[in-house]
Amino acid sequence: MQKSFAMAALLAASCGAHAASDADLAAIRAQIDDMKKTYEQRIAALEQRLVQAESQASSQAKSEKSVPAPSPVENRQSVAPTNAFNPEVSLILQGQYRHAKNVPGRGITGFVPGGEGLNTRGFSVDETELVLAANIDPYWRGQVIVAMADGQANIEEAWFQSLAIGQGVGLKVGRYRSSIGYLNEQHPHMWDFADAPLMYQAMFGEGASYVQDGVQLKWLAPTSLFVELGSEIGRGANFPGTDHNNNGTGGGALYIHVGDDVGVSNSWRAGASWLKTRASERSSDFVEQLGGNVAQGVFNGDSSTWLADFVWKWAPNGNSAHQNFKFQSEYFVREEKGSLNATSVDSSYKTRQSGWYAQGVYQFTPQWRAGLRYEQLDSGTRDFGANAANLVVDSYRPKKASAMVDCSWSEFSRVRLQIAQDKSMFGITDNQLTLQYVMSLGAHGAHKF
Repeated sequence: MQKSFAMAALLAASCGAHAASDADLAAIRAQIDDMKKTYEQRIAALEQRLVQAESQASSQAKSEKSVPAPSPVENRQSVAPTNAFNPEVSLILQGQYRHAKNVPGRGITGFVPGGEGLNTRGFSVDETELVLAANIDPYWRGQVIVAMADGQANIEEAWFQSLAIGQGVGLKVGRYRSSIGYLNEQHPHMWDFADAPLMYQAMFGEGASYVQDGVQLKWLAPTSLFVELGSEIGRGANFPGTDHNNNGTGGGALYIHVGDDVGVSNSWRAGASWLKTRASERSSDFVEQLGGNVAQGVFNGDSSTWLADFVWKWAPNGNSAHQNFKFQSEYFVREEKGSLNATSVDSSYKTRQSGWYAQGVYQFTPQWRAGLRYEQLDSGTRDFGANAANLVVDSYRPKKASAMVDCSWSEFSRVRLQIAQDKSMFGITDNQLTLQYVMSLGAHGAHKF
């Protein structure tokens, strides 16, 4: 600042030198000399402070080298304050009012597990989810989700994942929702409808998702096109597998996801997945040919599931806050081979079944959305071997159509009204109405694509 002022003074002096007296010139030169001396003194003082600081830093570094470095745990204990562990905490509150027919042993005709399914009507509280998540250190991140319902608490997820392996490689270890398909990774509060598609209920039972205790490895390709490859191995204890309680693994999965943007307003993702599990003494209910009584059958064998998924999203100029549309569809084929023991007869067992759903959800204002979903399953071919003479082999195509509208006051609060016509049970048409709320408390991370 002073240097700029001095230059201005020099310029003024040179421009007006012809009109200035010798006394004026001498005075101006004296002021400039004083300003130079002050400026040089300040620079010298700053340089001296810099030398002192560098000297102190060097001395401190030498003293630290002479002391053994503490272990990572000791370093955390000595440096971090007592409240340094401050995880992201959120609580998901869910509940509903449901009007539907009273169907004991609600299930999906032609699919196992038979005789199971939710039949709750009226007011009810769904699972409350407690989520704790935090970075463990620069290399790892952990998360646990505890699902609580009717006096019971279950560990829905508990895993840690890598943050710094690099080269697009990601590692996750623990209990996690498998990345097969599209909807499987999403928790119920993320769904666009009040219930899971029939397809997921048929594939994975009441939970409508496949949860794995094991190891997940992913690789993100360094390309402009989104390409993700993944594999999983684990215990395989959940349906369609069973818990073997032995060494080794009981289930594994492979999948690929690809996606890209189309202009600034559109984006898409497609995927293909394969899941392999083993079942041992897996129990299901069947109907006897004579008398129509319920008979319990026990299956031992392998189950293979193939999935294909596709998602398309549109938002004007990429801004989804006010208006957007999402189309989503998935298709599955499952084959099971092994033996079935029912009515004291042990015979071969082989099935090939399939199903799909398609849905579209349109957000027409910042708070309001509306959506439609149609779904259909095919009980396919079911070879019961010698048991075909003793058990009813259902051939049916379950269907369901749903429409919903929901209002979100913010990203943390939502109320949804849904109507559906459910024909998933042979001979029954169930017209359903559901009024649902989803409330999120605390920190909650952004959802995936």
